Amino acid sequence: MRWGFSPPKITCGLGLAAISYVAVDYLRHLSPAWHERLQPALWSILALIAISRVPFYKHWSSEFRAAIPFVASMLFMLACFLLEALSVRFVTAVLGLDWHSETPPLPDTGQWLLLSLNEKLPGSLVEILRARIIGLHHFLMLFMMLAFSVLFDSVEAPGLGLGARYMFTMAIGRLLRAITFVSTILPSARPWCAAARFRVPAYPHHWAQKYYVPYASDADAIRQIINQDIAYADTGEYHGDYHPDWGSMNFLVNFLRPTPAEGASWFSLLKKAGGGCNDLLYSGHMLVAVLTAIAWTEAYGGFSSAFIWLLVMHSAQREIRERHHYTVDCIVAIYVGILLWKMTGFIWPAKDSMKSRRLAKLERIQGRLIQAAKDSDMDEVRELLKEVELRTQESQNEGHSRTDYLTGIVFGNSCNCVKKTIPRRDDESSRFLHVHTRMKVVGC
Repeated sequence: MRWGFSPPKITCGLGLAAISYVAVDYLRHLSPAWHERLQPALWSILALIAISRVPFYKHWSSEFRAAIPFVASMLFMLACFLLEALSVRFVTAVLGLDWHSETPPLPDTGQWLLLSLNEKLPGSLVEILRARIIGLHHFLMLFMMLAFSVLFDSVEAPGLGLGARYMFTMAIGRLLRAITFVSTILPSARPWCAAARFRVPAYPHHWAQKYYVPYASDADAIRQIINQDIAYADTGEYHGDYHPDWGSMNFLVNFLRPTPAEGASWFSLLKKAGGGCNDLLYSGHMLVAVLTAIAWTEAYGGFSSAFIWLLVMHSAQREIRERHHYTVDCIVAIYVGILLWKMTGFIWPAKDSMKSRRLAKLERIQGRLIQAAKDSDMDEVRELLKEVELRTQESQNEGHSRTDYLTGIVFGNSCNCVKKTIPRRDDESSRFLHVHTRMKVVGC
């Protein structure tokens, strides 16, 4: 559908909206009464502005093409979350609650550093570092705002393509995270957590009773098992576990270790897993935060990107300060999130690959284009540029003249005295005549 006008492109509104959202939501801690008034008003304003842009959105075809990858990425992410929940329950249950309450946390130099800074920094700055300014749901909502900003041409379309890359990257990150923390069980920085949240047996699973417990605290036993490479200790009679009838899912009993009070459904146990109580290397909260920040930086940029990264750093030090994670969990999550986002660049955006294909084709026909321009053969120029468009199958930026951009690149590369950006004209023939006239005037 064509309209007689287009609303102006908004270049800084997304950053202001992000800052406003975080500031208004933090009012829940400072002034709950003002928070109740301002938050619904802010969301209503943002929703109305977004709805007003829908009739002018020109990239619905690319959104429809991105719908299938978006749905596939969502299903893949849900499957990874299910595997992660199973792994969280397993690493909590396999050693029993007694191990969780008796095992001291690992030494964490990052936690020591923050405690020492509390003694040296001004009290007001320490209070800012302790403040719960940003949480997991904030980062998810900031990404939603980023994806919907395609309606304002602030971000490269399609928005569903950006969402597909975000969820696919998160799913890969969650899968790698589950593999990582289930490989070696690390004690929690909060020893009381497991007993407060889980109802697993207090004693270890028979796997741990056979392969871990007899060798856990005796250095000579560890040396002997290294030399023999076999579990030699006589463990005696195993403590038995409760075995509910889960039908085809009975194999999960050894992993989930249900108790009679909660063994009616295996899926209900996974829903209770939550974030777990062991140290789950690396931090899932930080992974979400970093993916939001790197997506914002790549898709939008500007001063607001620095603001998002500051929020990531604040969230990281709070995770460490409040002992939800060790410092290593946050550090690993930061570089893993960045590397995974770079790895999944083939999903979104297609902007760079499209540009590379256009430039490659233009390089092959550059001589013919220059000769056609010198001969004032505008029909030949049109045909050549049309061929480039068909070959590269460009579907981005339908509201702008693709021919202007391609012509500017060709004449800008072949003749330095012509600018790469050619003014837009309503009539195609007058546009090409304008380009050719400029070339003659400057003597190209």
